[in-house]
This record gives sequence, C-alpha cells and structure tokens, in this order.
Amino acid sequence: MKQPGDFISSLEWFRNATVHPDTGFEQDINGAAAVLKIGEEKFHRSQICGYSNNVPMMFHDKPGIGGELLPGQTLKVTNSVFPEGIGSSPPSWIAFDKQVLCFDAYFEEEVPEKNQELYRIRHCKIYFYPEDDTIQVTEPVVKNSGLNQGTLVRRHQIPLPPPHEDQFYTMYDFNINTEITLYGRKYKIIDCDEYTKNFLRKIGIRLNPPASRPDDPYTTERQQRHLASTNPFHPYERFDTLKQFLEFDGKVLGFSCVWNDPESQLTGPRELVLRYYLSDDTIDIREVLPRNSGRDVVPFFLKRDKLPKNAPTPPYHPGTITNYTLLNVLGKPERNKGYYIRDILQTGAVHREFYKDSDLKIGAVINVWGRQILLCDCDEFTKEHYRKKYGIVDFTPIQYKTPPPPKPEKIIPPYNGFGSEEDSLSSCRGVVVKALHKDYRQFLEKDRYGMDSNILRYAAKLVTDSAIDKDRKFIISFFLRIAGGKFLERSHIKKPGQELFKSEPSEYYKAQDLFVGARVCFHGHKFLLVDADEYTFNYMEKNANEVKQALSMTESRAKEIRKTFAITDPEHTNVIGYDTFRNWVVSVTGGGFSEHEIMTLGRHYGMRDESQTDLHFLLSVAQDKLKKNTFENFEQLNAVFLYNDREKCGQLPYETCRTIFKSFKFPLPDDLLETLLTRFEDNQKQVDYRKFVHALNWRENQVRVFEVVKEPPKREDIWNQLPRSPPVTGIRYPPLLDDLFGKEE
Repeated sequence: MKQPGDFISSLEWFRNATVHPDTGFEQDINGAAAVLKIGEEKFHRSQICGYSNNVPMMFHDKPGIGGELLPGQTLKVTNSVFPEGIGSSPPSWIAFDKQVLCFDAYFEEEVPEKNQELYRIRHCKIYFYPEDDTIQVTEPVVKNSGLNQGTLVRRHQIPLPPPHEDQFYTMYDFNINTEITLYGRKYKIIDCDEYTKNFLRKIGIRLNPPASRPDDPYTTERQQRHLASTNPFHPYERFDTLKQFLEFDGKVLGFSCVWNDPESQLTGPRELVLRYYLSDDTIDIREVLPRNSGRDVVPFFLKRDKLPKNAPTPPYHPGTITNYTLLNVLGKPERNKGYYIRDILQTGAVHREFYKDSDLKIGAVINVWGRQILLCDCDEFTKEHYRKKYGIVDFTPIQYKTPPPPKPEKIIPPYNGFGSEEDSLSSCRGVVVKALHKDYRQFLEKDRYGMDSNILRYAAKLVTDSAIDKDRKFIISFFLRIAGGKFLERSHIKKPGQELFKSEPSEYYKAQDLFVGARVCFHGHKFLLVDADEYTFNYMEKNANEVKQALSMTESRAKEIRKTFAITDPEHTNVIGYDTFRNWVVSVTGGGFSEHEIMTLGRHYGMRDESQTDLHFLLSVAQDKLKKNTFENFEQLNAVFLYNDREKCGQLPYETCRTIFKSFKFPLPDDLLETLLTRFEDNQKQVDYRKFVHALNWRENQVRVFEVVKEPPKREDIWNQLPRSPPVTGIRYPPLLDDLFGKEE
C-alpha cells in the first residue's frame, strides 16, 4: 500500500508520540518521518488545492477538466485515522534539510547493434531527498568506457508508473532487493548506506537482505582480452623494480675494504670504499689515495653497475650476455616476417648471479672482476640496516693497517738565559720565530665585569728576623685575567727552588697557591699571607674547584671529637667561640689545616654579628653614594625585580638580586651591597626586594644623615690591623659534625 510522503506533523506532537516496540522508533529530529502517516489528509488536500505542508505549490493538480471528474475517475479518501497535530507544522524543507537517502542499484541496457554482446549491466546510485521527494540518478564515470555517464536523471519529482501516474515516488516506495521504474527503465536496488538503513527502520519499513551485484559480461570479456593482449607470445621472466626503487631510493650501504695488490707490496694494501645501492642492487667502488702516492686520481675504481659473482677471467666474449636469444631460420622471408625468430626456450642463455646485500658483511671477500676485496668495516646506517633485516649484532672491524711507528720524542734544549723562557721555547718549535700566544679566552673570562674585579688581594708580612722589616705590611694582588705596586711590579713570578737552565718550562704561582696562612717567596723575599679581603674569600668559596679546600677526618675519631665539643660547651648552647673553634681545629688536625681553611669553615658555620654595623648607618652611606652618582632608576629597578618574580611573592634569591643590581651598574661597593642584601635576607636565603629597594630610594625614603659620618676606610687602612678575624661571634658546631660524620643516632 502506498503511503503519503511529502508532509510532516508538528514537532510538539512528535515529542509526545509513543514509541512502538516493533519499529524501534526514537524520539529525535532525525526520526520525524515516523509521524508522516498523520498527514494523509493534508497530502490529499495538497493534491487538490496545490498545498504541501501548508506551503503553496507552483501548480494545482486537480482531477478531471475544470474540477469535474472524467468518466471512471474517483476522488481519493481525504479522511485519516490519525488525529491532526496540535501547534504549528514546520515544512519538510526545514525538517529534512541536508538529509539524503542513498541506494546502490543497476539496470540492464540492451545493445542491438552488436553481435558480441546483447546487454550491459550498468551500476548507478539513486539519491532520494526527503525534503521535497525529489530523485536523482547518477552513474560513476569509468575511464574509457565509451558511454555517456554521470547524471542520468536530474533531480526532480518522478511520478509512479501507470496506473498511479497521478502520484509521485515517496520514501515508502524504496527498499532493498526491490525494483522501481523510472520513466520506463527498471532499476534493481541491491543495497544502501548505513544512514539510509537507520532512516528507513525509524519510519517503520522492514528492510530486505542485500542482493548480489552482477558483473557486466562485456566488461569481463574486455578485461580478459586486455590481459591476453598484454601477455607476450614469448614470455620471459619479468621483474617489477618500481616498488624497490620507491622504498629504498637514496639509501646506500657503505663499507671500508682493502685490496692486496700484488704489484704494490711495498706500499701496503690499497684502501677502497664500496657503496651498495639498495634501490637497484648496484655497486660502485672508489679508491682512497694517500698523500704522495704517485697514482693517478680516477673517479671510480669500479663504475656503478651490478656486480656478478664468480666472473670468469677473461670475461665473456661480446654477444654472450644478451636479453634474449635469436634463431636463424633458413628460407625465403614471408610477409611481415624475417629470417630470425626469438627462442622462447632461451637455449644457451647464460644465467648470472649478482651480489646482494645478504652477501656483504664484515670479513667477507668478494670477487670484483678477478680482484679479491676484503670488507673490513661499515658505517652506522649499514649496521642499523643489518640489525633490522638480518639480526646481525657483531660488527667488529678488521684491522688491516699496521700501527704507525711512535713519534720520536722532541728534545727541547735547555734554557740559555737569553730572553724569557717562553721566547726561547718558541724559537725551538719552528724555523720562523713566532710571538708568544696570549690566552685571550682567559682574559675575556676573567676581565673586570660590573662589580667583579677578578683580583684577589691578600694581606702579607715579611718573614724575616730584621727588626725594621718585621713590621712592614704588604698587599699582594693576584690578577686572574693575566697575572702593581712599588715593591714588586705586576708580572709572573716563578716558584722558588727550580733549576734555571732546563728544558721544561718553569712553574709560576697560581691562584691555588695563595691562601691565608700560605708562605710564598717572591724573588728571595718570603711572605706570610695573614688575611684577605671579602671579595677574595667569596671568590675562593664559590670556585672550590679552582682553590681546593679539603677536610678529611676518619670516623674512628668521631666520638672523641663530639666529646671534646661537649666539654667545651657545658651549657649545651650548640655554639662555641671562634678562637676556641680555631684552637680545636689546630689541635685535631695537628697543624694540617691552613689558616685560610680554618677561616672558611668559621665563615660557613659561624654566626655573624649583625650588631657590629648599624643598618641605619649602612643605608645612610648607601643613599649618599647613590645621590653622588645621581642614580634614580628605582621604578625601572622594581619592574625588573617584578618580572623575575614569577610567583609574585615579593622575594627573590640572593644571587638573583645581586645579578640584577649588576645589570644596572649599581654604584655601590661590592662589600656594602652584599652586606645590605644579607640584612634583608631570611632563613630561606630569600631577599625581600621591595623593602630593600624602598630602603635605598633616597627620593621617597630619605634616611637621616649622621652628624659625623665616617668615611669608608681606604684600602690601605684595611690592612693596618693584622690579622683580622672573620666577622662571626660564634660557631654552630652540630651542623659541622653532622656534615663530617653524619647525624648521630
């Protein structure tokens, strides 16, 4: 029974519709076609009045002539068993917009003009558009088919075949494994896509099983004739090398190999480089010529080609290796035939085997036209190729070169006393004397940068029995960038006790040789280093790899040392004085520690006396320095601090703050800046940069200047009091013992 198709009820009624268990209907917009049956009355009214879903049509389909029925013509039933929906009814072109039903079909076409074929099977696709019940038929285009393919039926409404030509096709007329007639041509529907199946199930259509798809006899015969025409009458073995070329193009295996040329036994084996091309299994060989070999330079030792195995010596005569064999036929030539025919049996053909990648490995000997080539090593790509393809893991190279003789030791004549040792040594290294090469890298790395002077200064005194020289005070400056004063000009200083006239270069004093407590001898004058400035202490502590300061104690004395500290600290304050700590270190190590090492330990584990210098006084001195240098970039300084503070907590590490001040070329001495940063530092080594910058801002937070402001002492006055103990009031000995022996259980 045919059902009306081009209509839809109201969506409000559709949402409240009851689900029928047999149809599998779902309440969604895609299943709106399930309620199309309720519009039967509207459908018949549209056939009479020219309306479809309350939308006026372009024509009026009325029965008869002028509204009067013809003889034998009857009106359609306008009543429906379904009630009309409540509410507005959206038109079908909105409800079914962009929804298409796709069916696979075929039809038979007679071919009366040819005796070779009676009919053809033409496959096509039928598209049904539910929005306006239009149908379109297309045939996929086949190359060189000779048929007009593409759109066979343009999209429009198609009437049913007689006797129902007054009605049009609807979605209820389509099913799998059925036939439909479009303008006299029968189409057999064999299948549809998944969306169409779901759509038809939702509107209550039971789908038939898919039908088989017949083959076109003409196309099958044409394919067989094409294969028969492409097969040669004289078949030869054919190889398809395109796949191998596309897969391995540009991939080359490389081997190092040697050839023991019998004519060059005195010069040793000849080194070769073999390359195997995976794209076409060809090989080429190049020769590695040493310097002054006397041989002509040729592009290739072996030109790129396939290398046959067991090639005869001498090689084959010309014409022996051919692609095919010709037979001489006696008699007169016929039309389009000659005296020769091709031998399909390939009688007398020479079958050769060529080298493959499976034949090449380290240690293998290959025959290159009579020359025995030994493969000794390969590159990394070749090793990876053999690991993946053949599972080879041993790639031990073969040593074919004799080790070179050891170079004779160059004997340098002893220093003769003329000029410096470096100039004399450069005259022995070559005929042309070159100037001494200076270490510019060290100069650039250790040159002054910002507040880092890279100059280590020590306080020293003469080790002498002279009453006049005993009280003399000296400042020893060690320049890290290359190595003044009135007593000794700036220069390299040799270590004492070295032979003057010798072949080896002399040793000079380095930064590792200078520390507090060290005894040095400069041109016969002995000095004792008794103190150093703050920059020197900080530099040597940060660069421990350059200045070695070790502390080695055995665990067997751990209990004894802990007991000694407990006796020294009867009140259990975990703090002892610096002098007590120094005497204890000297007694325990037996004088093995230098004064510098003891002071370094004291500075690391000590408690600094922050009350020695008033913070108010330090800020007044700092602001006075900033005023004199007209430094006012406090807002920009705050912006840089805020940018580096990723967590926006108002605190940054000590080193980060110091680096930022260096980038601004902050006009404060290094020791004053470090002291102020330490005062604003918490236990976590974090500096409150907001308070610190606000304290230095002499524009907004000017500190009262003392009536008598002491000028910072000059560098010469710093060393007047020797020795100078580190600025600590006490030593926290529990962390020291824990670092040495571990925590006590």
